[in-house]
Amino acid sequence: MLVFSPAIAAMSEVWAVVDYQAHGYLVGPVALAMAWARWPAVRRAGCAPAASGLVLLTAALLAYAVGVLADLISLQGVALPAALAGLAAWRRGWAAASALAFPIAYLLFMVPVPPQWLAPVVTGLQGFVTGVAITLLHAFAVPALREGNVLVVPEGSLFVAEACSGITSIVTLLPVAALLVFLVRASARGALGLMLAVIPVAMFWNLVRVLGTVAATRSVGVVKATTGSLHDTAGMLTFVLGCLTLLALSALLGSRSESDSAGD
Repeated sequence: MLVFSPAIAAMSEVWAVVDYQAHGYLVGPVALAMAWARWPAVRRAGCAPAASGLVLLTAALLAYAVGVLADLISLQGVALPAALAGLAAWRRGWAAASALAFPIAYLLFMVPVPPQWLAPVVTGLQGFVTGVAITLLHAFAVPALREGNVLVVPEGSLFVAEACSGITSIVTLLPVAALLVFLVRASARGALGLMLAVIPVAMFWNLVRVLGTVAATRSVGVVKATTGSLHDTAGMLTFVLGCLTLLALSALLGSRSESDSAGD
């Protein structure tokens, strides 16, 4: 749908500059792969065009127009999957649209979250991570003080920045969890559980990253521990470990599903 190309271009500008939105580049190709996997189900659903789909398509296009005129990138982004759902229902029927519901809904992960929505969340997460970190440091007899969102250790001061608050891990791991839900064909209850698990998983590994940074300062100093390749590697490792944890949970979820099916 070429009409939405300006929206995709606008969203890509956000993906390029906001760390926790960078996964937006991958959402489209993943959703397309999901749709391809669901195509046999679409064909089985038959073709029964529904006029009500045109209503949804029209409403989505109007919302998109409002988003363009008001420069609301998030509204433009949300209008895209809504338009695709309406188009699918209008051309092939609601049964076919239902078969494509997950891939279409997955596109919502590429929509940038308005910064004003996340600001209070980030502030709360920064305070939480700093508080837990200082408690653990004291438990291990590491000399440290807390000044707001700053950890003061003998080697210097470490600011728990936005990237270290956990928001990046949470926002980027959510689409990973949704992909795993699709792959293991989890039940609604299992899907909800895996999606909710993103928060503790992300916070745990992010806290490990903060504590690891504190430990690194004792060997290489504050500057090297908080900047450059060491800091970037720690961020990437945090994401990888989060993905591996979710993969393990999804494997457990898949084995339970198979057990339940065998029991039935």
